[in-house]
Amino acid sequence: MTTQGERTPTPGEGQDGRAGQRTGAGAAGTSAEATAAGSTAADGTARSRRGWRLTGRRAVGWVVVVGVVVAGGWIITRPTPGDYIPGLGPSTKDSARTPPVVGAPPPTTDPEALNADNLFPAQRTVEAIGYKARRNGIRQGEQCDEVLQDRTQELLRDSGCRAYLTVSFTGVDHPVLSSVTLLRFTDQSAAAKAAEALRAKPGAVAFILADTNIAPAPSAGSAKPGSEPRIEAVGHYVTVTSSRPGDAHQAGTATPGTPGATTPTPTASGTGGEPNLDEATRALSYAAGQPFVWM
Repeated sequence: MTTQGERTPTPGEGQDGRAGQRTGAGAAGTSAEATAAGSTAADGTARSRRGWRLTGRRAVGWVVVVGVVVAGGWIITRPTPGDYIPGLGPSTKDSARTPPVVGAPPPTTDPEALNADNLFPAQRTVEAIGYKARRNGIRQGEQCDEVLQDRTQELLRDSGCRAYLTVSFTGVDHPVLSSVTLLRFTDQSAAAKAAEALRAKPGAVAFILADTNIAPAPSAGSAKPGSEPRIEAVGHYVTVTSSRPGDAHQAGTATPGTPGATTPTPTASGTGGEPNLDEATRALSYAAGQPFVWM
């Protein structure tokens, strides 16, 4: 009931008519906040879409990643014979065939040591100038006179020779056996003098076979053309390389009670010689001296 001059308040309106005004302002604020939130979300979505766009920099990054993956796959698919998994190391079967070793290895702390596993890994093929060979047995030590066919000679006495390494190789594509001897000297001058002394006496350095045994010296006139040793001084090292037919271990030798084996038939024809022997000697001489060029 109202008195004369008064009106009945409407719902949501206070006694003085101001509540409705406050409620209206709140509604307007809420609407503005909702509009701003929607605008922010739209901006975020737009930025997100722009972030996923393929830019030139990202394209280059993807190309690099794909290239690395492809290169890794190419390495894996280029196996070395005997790997566990192609490209990832020798298998148990080939590890059991580790070539024989005579003599103690040099200390690993010496960066200039003649370490066979560093220079010629047993399970890796040596390739130089188009020739491929596989490492056989090795002989190593510090008594350099041990490399001589006749150890009574004094070619290397007081020469400054500190260590030696002799490695036997077998040709992969040719029946050729090679022997490579490396000698380490105190300095370059000593190495040059030793190389001259060895060149003056061809055949002075022993030829080792695949099983590390020393092959008998060839008799006068029986040496194959192309089997002459190649002697090079490289820094303070000397390399002596020579090659013989693949079954050289049978030539001129005989077991008790059996006749001596005949000289093997040449493996390749040429102008009066064995082209494969000279090819093997030159290639392995180069491979042996290459690590010491900058020492």
